[in-house]
Amino acid sequence: MLAEIFNLIYYPLFNLMIFFYNIVPGNDIGIAIILLTLFVRFVLYPMNTKSIKSQKKLQEIQPLMKEIQAKYKDNKEKQAKKLMELYQKHKINPLSGCLPILIQLPILIALYQVFLNGFKDESLAIVYPFIANPGHIDPMFIGLVNLSETNFLLALMAGILQFFQTKMLMGNKDKDKDKKVEEENKEKSAEEKTQDFAQSMTKQMMYILPIMTFVFAMSFPSGLALYWVVTTLFAIIQQFLIMKKQDKENQQITVIN
Repeated sequence: MLAEIFNLIYYPLFNLMIFFYNIVPGNDIGIAIILLTLFVRFVLYPMNTKSIKSQKKLQEIQPLMKEIQAKYKDNKEKQAKKLMELYQKHKINPLSGCLPILIQLPILIALYQVFLNGFKDESLAIVYPFIANPGHIDPMFIGLVNLSETNFLLALMAGILQFFQTKMLMGNKDKDKDKKVEEENKEKSAEEKTQDFAQSMTKQMMYILPIMTFVFAMSFPSGLALYWVVTTLFAIIQQFLIMKKQDKENQQITVIN
C-alpha cells in the first residue's frame, strides 16, 4: 500500500525529469535536474512562504514568550493560556512551520529516489508511453561533471549553502541583550535550563547540518548534490525576499503607530 502511494509521487517526478532531459538542447541531465528542482520549488512556493513567515514571526515574539515563561513559571496553566493569547494576538500558529515540512517529506524522498535511479537504464522502463524513451541517460553535466559519481565541489557547495540557509532561519540575535538577560536571571529553574539547552542545540545545528549535508552529498551520486545546491539556493533567495518584505511591513506599522 505504502509502495503504491510512493509510486504515485515517484513516477510523475521521474517522468518529468525524462521529459526535461528530452527537450533540453544536448540532452543535459544536469540541466534537466535543475529544471525539475525549480519546478518542484515553484509548486511548493506558497507552502514554503507560509512556513517562513511563521518562523519569522516566532523569532520576533521570542522576547515576549520568554517574559511570559519567566512571569508564570510557577503556574503552567496560566503560562500556556498567556502564550496562546500571544499567538492569537500576532496571528501565529506555532505548528504551521512544521506542517509544510511533513507534507513535503514524501516529495523529497521521491526526488532522492529519482536522482539515485535516474542514471540506470532499467529505470527507464517506467517512462510513460507519451514521453519519448531516450534508451540511455548521459550522466555528464555541461560536459564536465559526471552526475552518476560523487563530486567534491558540488558536495562542498551544498554544505556551504546549507550553512547560510540555516543561519538565515535562525535570524540575528542581539548578543548584548541576551547577555544582560542571562545576568539578570542567574538562578534559573530546571525547565528554563532545559529551554536554554534546546536553544544551544539549535545554534549547534547551524554547523552540524552543513557537515551532515556535505557527508551525505559525498555518499551518493552528485546528481543529488546538484539538486541540493539548486533547492537550497532557491530557498535562500525565497527567505531573503520574504523576510525583507516582512521587515519593511513591520517598519511601516511602527511608523504609523
